[in-house]
Amino acid sequence: MPLPAPLSRAGRRLRRYTVTSRLRELIQQLGEAIHESVIESEQIAGVVQDIRKHGFDVLLMLEATIGLNEVTAKDAADAEDGTEEGEEGPFTQNDLHFLRSLRISVEGEEEGASENDTE
Repeated sequence: MPLPAPLSRAGRRLRRYTVTSRLRELIQQLGEAIHESVIESEQIAGVVQDIRKHGFDVLLMLEATIGLNEVTAKDAADAEDGTEEGEEGPFTQNDLHFLRSLRISVEGEEEGASENDTE
């Protein structure tokens, strides 16, 4: 008997997807691009230099979490049209769920929306 999918923090079932080698390569490229952006940032270099002038060495460690959501053909068509079913603002349901997970409320969002936001 297969094991059930794990639960997210919100109690939803997480879907398991097979990551192809090409997708894995693209994710790796994204991570490298983020790394290069940080390394080449003049603003970051300037702040690091200012910290060193104050007598401190700097060790910068960043962690990036890359999340993927599979897009269905209907979602892709809606995105091209600029509309999504049931959406009334600049945020998708995924955006709202993410913001709520960070304990950030969105103006105009109903207070009880997090309890009602189950799949």
